[in-house]
Amino acid sequence: MFTGIDEVDWTSLRHAHGSAADVPALLRGLASADAAEREAALDGMYGSVHHQGNVYDSTLACVPFLFTLAARVEVRDRGAIVELLVSIGAESAGARAQGAVRARAEAFVALAEDPCPWVRRAAAGALVRFLDEPARVLELLARRITAEADEQVLGSLTAALGQFVLRHPERAAAAVDLLAAQSEPPYPPGARLAALGQLALGAPERLPAGLVPTAVRLLRERTEHRSAGPDRAETDTLVGRIRRLRPSDEEGSSLLRTLHRALDDRVADRIALLVGQLSSPGAMDRCNAVRMSAGLFREWRADFTAPVALIGAQLRPEEDQLRDAAVSVLAELFALAAPAADELHALVTVRPDLWVRTWERGRPSLGGPLKALARSGDPRAVPALAQLLAGPVVPGGLGFEVAHLGRAAAPLAPALRHRLGRVPLDSPEAAELAAPLLAAVTALADPAAVPEVLRLLRGAPDGLGARESLAGQAVRALDALGTAARAAAPVLRALLDTRHAASAAGALWAAEGDAEAVLPVLLRELTFGRSRGARTAAEQLGRLGGAARQALPALRALAGSGRVWERICAAGALWRIEGDPEPVLPVFRSAWSQNPYTRCAIAEYLAAMGPAGAPLHDLVTAELATARRHTARPGGYGSHDIAQDEHLLATCRGLLPSS
Repeated sequence: MFTGIDEVDWTSLRHAHGSAADVPALLRGLASADAAEREAALDGMYGSVHHQGNVYDSTLACVPFLFTLAARVEVRDRGAIVELLVSIGAESAGARAQGAVRARAEAFVALAEDPCPWVRRAAAGALVRFLDEPARVLELLARRITAEADEQVLGSLTAALGQFVLRHPERAAAAVDLLAAQSEPPYPPGARLAALGQLALGAPERLPAGLVPTAVRLLRERTEHRSAGPDRAETDTLVGRIRRLRPSDEEGSSLLRTLHRALDDRVADRIALLVGQLSSPGAMDRCNAVRMSAGLFREWRADFTAPVALIGAQLRPEEDQLRDAAVSVLAELFALAAPAADELHALVTVRPDLWVRTWERGRPSLGGPLKALARSGDPRAVPALAQLLAGPVVPGGLGFEVAHLGRAAAPLAPALRHRLGRVPLDSPEAAELAAPLLAAVTALADPAAVPEVLRLLRGAPDGLGARESLAGQAVRALDALGTAARAAAPVLRALLDTRHAASAAGALWAAEGDAEAVLPVLLRELTFGRSRGARTAAEQLGRLGGAARQALPALRALAGSGRVWERICAAGALWRIEGDPEPVLPVFRSAWSQNPYTRCAIAEYLAAMGPAGAPLHDLVTAELATARRHTARPGGYGSHDIAQDEHLLATCRGLLPSS
C-alpha cells in the first residue's frame, strides 16, 4: 500500500502547520485496524494536509497513496478516504488539485461498484466531477441506478445525475428522463424524494403536479421504513465529534435542503413543505425542518405564523436535540416568535435549569428559552429575569434582552440600578459588565438611574481604560433620560473635548436645552471630527432644530460629499433645521439604493417628514412589495437582522395610509 512513501522527501514539503514530515504516519494511520487511530489520522489530514479546504504540495503528494488506500478492500473506512479525495479535487481547491485527482479518475469507476456502500456513495459524484467522458458517465450512472439496492447510495447516484444535468446541458435530456423515472414507483421513497429535488433544480418543467404534498408523503414513508445507520465507535477525535454533532438523519436533511434550495423564492410552497415536515411523526424529520427553517426566516418575508407555532410545539418533547434546535431558531425571530410564546413560557416555567447557560470558560449567559421569550416581547419573561437579577451572578447579555420588553420591563428597574451600582469600576471587565445593564436602563429611560450612571462616568480609573470604554455607553443612557439627567451636566461638559464630544453635547442639550453651550462643539465635530463624530454631530444638530441654523452650510456640504451614513444624517438634520425637502430627498433616494442598511433610518426620517416625504413613497411601496429581506443574501446566509427588517416593514406600512 505504501510502496514509494519513504522515497518522498516529506521534510521538504509543507502543510498548514509547517513541515510535512508527519504525513507518512498519517497515511499509515488511515489503514490502521484501530478505529480511534484511523479517525485521528483523518483529523490530521483535514487539520493540516487539507486544512480548511486548502491544498499544499504535501496534499498533492498524498493523492497517489490515498487512491491506493481507497482501492484496498481490507482498509476500513475507505468511504472517508474517497470523500477526502473528492474534497481535494474540488473546483475551489485549484487547478493543480483538480488535475491530480482527475489524472486518476478511472479509479472512481471501480469504486462506484465497490462492495462497501459508503465507498459507492462517495464515488458516485466523483464520476461526474472528474471523468471527462460524459456519455460514459451517464451510462455508468444509469447502470448503477438499476443495480443499486442501498437507498443511501441511490440518493448519491441521484444527486450525481442532478450534477450531470447542470454540467452537461447538451446531454441533459437523457439524464432528466432517468430522474423523472426515478421519481416514480417502484423506487423507494428516499430515492424518489432525491429525484424530485434534482428535477426541481435542473428541470422544473418535469416536476409532477402537487409537488409539496407528494414530497411530504414520501418523507413520511421514508421515515416509516428507514433503518438506522451503521453503528460507529465513539472516539474523542475531531472527526468523531463532528459526526456526533451532525443530524442522525443527515441524508434526510440533505434531501429536504435540496428541495428547499430548488424552490428558492416560492415561499408559500416552502412554508407548506415546512409545515408538512414539522407535522411529521418522525422526530428527526421535525428536527431537520427546524434547522432548515432558519434560512427561510432570515431571507424571506411572509406570514410565518403556522411554521413558528409548530416550531414552538417542538419544545414540548423531552428530546434535547429537537428542543435545542427549536430554541435556537426562535431566539433569532424576536417578535415573530410570538406564535410560540406560550410554549416558550411553559418551558421557562418547568425548566428553570435552562435559564442560564454555563460555559467551560467565560461568564454564564442568558439561556436560550428565556432569551427567546424576552425577545418576543412577552411580559411573562419578567419574573424569571427578576430572579436572575437577584441572584449571585447576572448572566451576560441579560440587559440587552430586557430592552425588547419595552415598558413591561419597568418592574426590573430597581434591580437593574442595583446591579449597575455594583459594577466594579477597577475591573478590566467593567465595560463588558455595564454595557447590558446600561442598555436596559436606556430602554426603560429610568430617571432614578442617574446616580449609578454618573458613578460609572466619575469613578472608573483612566489607567485601565475603563472610563473611556464606559463613557459612550453611559452618555447614551443619560441622553435617554433627558432633563432628569441635569445633575450630570458638569460631567458631560468635561467630555466635550474628548472623542465622545458629539454624544456628550447631545446629552447636555437633552438635559439643559442650552444651544449656546453645545452648538460650537457640534460645529467643530461636524467640520473637523472623525467620520463617526461628524455623523453623530449631524444627528445632534438636527435635534436642535432652528437653533442650529448656523450649521446649515456645513451640513449641506456634508450631505453632498460625505460617506453614505454621513450624507443621510446631514440630510436629516437639514430637514429638521429648515424644513425644506428639496435638498434632502435626493440624498435619501440615492442612499436607499446604494446601501440597504440605511433604509430603516431613512424610513424613520420619512415618517418624521410626513407629507413632505411623499415623493419617495415609490421606494416604500417597492420595499413592501419585495419578498426578500432588505439585507439578506440568497440562501439565507450572511449578516442580517430579522428584527431590523421587521421594523423597516412596520415603518414603511405606517407611511402609506392604504397599507
